[in-house]
Amino acid sequence: MKKIIVISLLCFATASFSQGFLHRDGQNIVDGNGKNIVLRGLGLGGWMVQEGYMIQTGAFAGSQYKIKQKITDLIGAKDTDEFYKAYRANGITKRDIDSLAAWGFNSIRLPMHYNLYTPAIETEKNGQITWLEEGFKMTDDLVKWCAENKMYLILDLHAAPGGQGKDAAISDYDDSKPSLWESIANQDKMVALWEKLAQRYKDNPWIGAYDIINEPNWNFTGTNQNGCDETSNAPLRALMMRITKAIRMVDTNHLIFIEGNCWGNNYNGIFPLWDENTALSFHKYWNANDVASIQTMLNYRTQYNVPIWLGESGENSNVWFEESLSLIESNNIGWAYWPMKKIENLAGVTSVTKPEGYDQILNYWQKGDKKPEKNFAKNVLMQMAENYKMEHLTIRRDVIDAMFRQVQTNDTKKYKNHPVPGKVFATEYDLGQNGYAYLDNDVANYDGTKFTQWNKGGKMRNDGVDISVCTDKITNGYEVSFIEDKEWLQFTVDVKKGGNFNVEVRYSSEKAGGKLYLENEGIKISESIALPISGGLKTWKTVTLKNVTLKQGVNKIRVHFEGGSFNLNFLEFKNASKSK
Repeated sequence: MKKIIVISLLCFATASFSQGFLHRDGQNIVDGNGKNIVLRGLGLGGWMVQEGYMIQTGAFAGSQYKIKQKITDLIGAKDTDEFYKAYRANGITKRDIDSLAAWGFNSIRLPMHYNLYTPAIETEKNGQITWLEEGFKMTDDLVKWCAENKMYLILDLHAAPGGQGKDAAISDYDDSKPSLWESIANQDKMVALWEKLAQRYKDNPWIGAYDIINEPNWNFTGTNQNGCDETSNAPLRALMMRITKAIRMVDTNHLIFIEGNCWGNNYNGIFPLWDENTALSFHKYWNANDVASIQTMLNYRTQYNVPIWLGESGENSNVWFEESLSLIESNNIGWAYWPMKKIENLAGVTSVTKPEGYDQILNYWQKGDKKPEKNFAKNVLMQMAENYKMEHLTIRRDVIDAMFRQVQTNDTKKYKNHPVPGKVFATEYDLGQNGYAYLDNDVANYDGTKFTQWNKGGKMRNDGVDISVCTDKITNGYEVSFIEDKEWLQFTVDVKKGGNFNVEVRYSSEKAGGKLYLENEGIKISESIALPISGGLKTWKTVTLKNVTLKQGVNKIRVHFEGGSFNLNFLEFKNASKSK
């Protein structure tokens, strides 16, 4: 009898996997055909769970419940509901998912807030659990859009009932109420939610996995409030086992991701594992990109014969992105970067434009400035919601290039077409890695305790090159700034007809010592020219490099900064025979 049961279960499992469900095969994540799958994903942070830093309220209202309280105080409950309805409707649409697929992503991580699926326990009657349609409808739409693009959707419970971490902004934890860990009712609701989700999506192969709890940062027995020194983690293990059991009662198809304490990385006391179709998630931010930085997880993979997945990373420079993804993929680890949309986002694939007037609202909230009029405030907030639509976003092509193309090659690629004769703006240097498209001294944040600025101007591009707003009369809006000795930029230009050119260099400076020259294919093609003090960083002057020879067609010109301490706006190439 036992043999018959085992055979039946094996047949069931094989049949399920053959339909395309991602699952564990030893240390690998594979599809239904047994093909190894490297997940390349993006987390939709801010859509279901607002975090203050994404909308520039992090300094005074990091958690969603605090943000909502402030908006309600400003425009009233009815208009606040209208704002959130528009914000969520515009936040992620099919066009967003189509774009992510086109850029190279094959998966999405959905950070869910439980309160879109089920109310808070204090609003429930007699311990009952009721359900809300909004969250399920949002998830249904998203998995449909993913399926149409052949992308996997990973469900991530980012804000569990009561909040699972004392880093309140991440899990929307309200310390005036019982947390997830202090309330059996909250835990019951969480288990019921996962069972409900599993029942709904058990037969959908485009659900890639269930990431059952995000960053459970809690000090059960230790002294670190985020659980980084925990040695047992017994409550976390018990809850994850309970959730797994509830899921498996209705769904034996889907892969389950589990996370350790302390931003997903503390697995002390979590082993041994309790489910055969499980993988370990870890998070990686603001550290070195060497094997040592992931060695603990690699050891777990080998010791417990289990796949590992980088469930969250990002918020750094293009240099760090390329380095980290090269490291991760070379070790056969899938990943999900973070996030897709933020206001004035430099370190992400898109950026949301800050609406006009929003600073007045921020100054009222943070500094106690005059309270904006209700209608004014509502219009600003509704414009913010409108700006979240894909058609209004700024797409960060340099970030996308770093995450995909630059991981495969150190070849450079032109940022835009530069016909010569013509102007070449300094900020429009080639796409590519540091040391190939440009050379800069400060290129990434490798230490989370220091937060090194890689782009000191914080504008336009996410490379190590420092870019600021430009004040010159003729400009593309930006300038290369904070230039240091021995740095350089490369520009791929298309020369209509070879010959000699005079190159006008537009710069500003308040200190002596600026000096540069041009190079093409390793050969110096101009004199070195000193840049006299212009009269200040907002006072612009022009010097000319004469008789620079360029061949017809493509030229890769490097502008070498022998001396720094100046700003560079553009180079203008003019035919020497026609220049005065």
